[in-house]
Amino acid sequence: MQNYFNYFTEIEERFQQRRGSLLMLSTLDWALIETWREAGVPLEAVLRGIDDAFDKHDAKALRAKGKTRKVNGLAWCAQSVMEAVEQAKEAAIGAAPVDSKEPVESGFEADRVGRYLEETAAKIGAAALAPPADGVATEIAARLRGLADGIRIEGAAGAMSLEDLDRTLSVLEEKLFAALLTGATEEKLVTLREQAARELAPYRGKMQSVQIKQVQQQFLQKRLLEARKLPRLSLFYMSHE
Repeated sequence: MQNYFNYFTEIEERFQQRRGSLLMLSTLDWALIETWREAGVPLEAVLRGIDDAFDKHDAKALRAKGKTRKVNGLAWCAQSVMEAVEQAKEAAIGAAPVDSKEPVESGFEADRVGRYLEETAAKIGAAALAPPADGVATEIAARLRGLADGIRIEGAAGAMSLEDLDRTLSVLEEKLFAALLTGATEEKLVTLREQAARELAPYRGKMQSVQIKQVQQQFLQKRLLEARKLPRLSLFYMSHE
């Protein structure tokens, strides 16, 4: 669970560390991280892939007579990450099974999770949306409040595991995204897809076609939610303050 909820932060920090500057990740970069997380790519494999990509870049820079181009996006490391995943699979063949029973990480107590769900429901309910998104948003807000009540009645986030809860939130987010997509104008969607294509162009040779399609979808989803000031639905976005 610790790696699950630190997934984004650790990847961002490793990329910035290896690049040598605090370059803020772009919407495209965040979309790529989400595709890795949803595909179950281990955090260790992503970090190893980033290191491998920069090791090769640094070695090339030492051999080059002139200046080498600065790495400006996480997608540049995508191919190395996939290679690290394959290496991890090969290394795991024949390994002994590991007991995965671990205590739930502190910070996800029932009251805190319930409060996050209620606050998210309030934000979704307050958003100014046109049909059909308005009706879907109302249903999702009610569902989130129901989840919050259920968690508090159980006295822990544990009648439903944190992973199951986060999967439920992802399904609700997909329903909201589908409604936003239906209500978006053709011009708006074309503009967003063109923007995603431009940002992806330098990295197409380093990414698989399936991965490119997933990143484009995540990019579109993120931008449509941002445009309506709607929150993301995942325990990753829950404040721990």
